[in-house]
Amino acid sequence: MNKNNVLESVKQFIDKIGKRNMIIAGAVLMIGLAVTLNWVFFAQDSADDGFSYDASAGMSTNYGTTLGTGAVGNEVTTQEASTSSVDSYFSSVEVSRQRARDEALEVLNAVVENDKADEEVKAEALKEIAVIAKEMSDESNIESLLMSKGFEMCVAVINGDSANIVVKNDGPLQSAQLAQINAVVYEQTGIEPLNITIVQKG
Repeated sequence: MNKNNVLESVKQFIDKIGKRNMIIAGAVLMIGLAVTLNWVFFAQDSADDGFSYDASAGMSTNYGTTLGTGAVGNEVTTQEASTSSVDSYFSSVEVSRQRARDEALEVLNAVVENDKADEEVKAEALKEIAVIAKEMSDESNIESLLMSKGFEMCVAVINGDSANIVVKNDGPLQSAQLAQINAVVYEQTGIEPLNITIVQKG
């Protein structure tokens, strides 16, 4: 098959699928990638901040923390700096998550409002908007429920059939707390514990 035949085959495939459908598929792929990269970025970015994060699916209790002590006379102790760092982490994750969702919704709403877009494409965009809205609602519910159960701070990031939960907790998370987090996430989303990653900050 020569180069011209390959180009012609690609062109026919694009014409068959439809340019708008490919744009929607690309936008949805970028949305998922953005949310995932934001999660990975913040999780990896905090790898050397003095905390241990070795936990996945609520199956591990290795949540130990290593905190230094501040020198006497310092205006800001190490404990206070660590608390500030933790609070900043939660704020950054929330802002990053919201930014990714806002960008995704902007793209999808532009498709829905485009008079030249096919009805099928608009319907697909509306479906994706509904999925994002559900994930946002589920995340908010999970965060509220977990904070009502004693966790000082919580951020939930849902991406399809997986969930990442970050909680602020004094001391290592106990098995009962891990089970509690898994139960709340499952009740709100139906996501199985094996697809739930729990990270402790604090």
